Amino acid sequence: MSKDSISNSVIRRLPRYYRFLGELEHNGYVRISSRELSEKMGLTASQIRQDFNCFGEFGQQGYGYNVSDLRLEIGKILGLDKQTPMILLGAGNLGKAIASHIDFHNKGFDLIGAFDVNPDIIGKEIGELKVRSTDELSTFCTENKPIAAILCVPMNAAEKLANTLIECGIKAFWNFTHYDLKVTHKGIAVENVHLGDSLTTLSYGLNNLESSESK
Repeated sequence: MSKDSISNSVIRRLPRYYRFLGELEHNGYVRISSRELSEKMGLTASQIRQDFNCFGEFGQQGYGYNVSDLRLEIGKILGLDKQTPMILLGAGNLGKAIASHIDFHNKGFDLIGAFDVNPDIIGKEIGELKVRSTDELSTFCTENKPIAAILCVPMNAAEKLANTLIECGIKAFWNFTHYDLKVTHKGIAVENVHLGDSLTTLSYGLNNLESSESK
């Protein structure tokens, strides 16, 4: 199956598979069947087999899946065996939290630079990085060749900044702005993150739960 034909829903389940298999490996599991994995993850065994078959044959009839090998293969599919250089734009409260607490190394990235326009933030350290002025962005990208960027900037600055970053060689964006980044350049990956949307979805779930209990 070609990569272009794999649905986004399948791709979004891969990190969850990877996480669950890591927990199983940590707990001493050597092998697991699709049925056992489905029971732990709340999916159907058929769905799991179909998802894995999009990328190849990983299990054996009558044996199931080797937990360690399957996790390794999914990690390769996700690109976690690489260390893609990444930069952060916007080193305020959110950017600082992301830079300090996300385990980039085990997620396939290497955070190599942080930038901001605020003179009160420039020069300070977040994680192991010293915040640079965005005036240094072009020179830094030329010298260090980052491939991905985290956007933690105001919404009205996101599109212009993204275009600048693309010109500097950035090919992927982890976008925390409130702007749904729509780039027209080919070969660019964008993952929009809306924390507020997640919270309002929780609100719906809570209210729906209360409605069900009142019936």
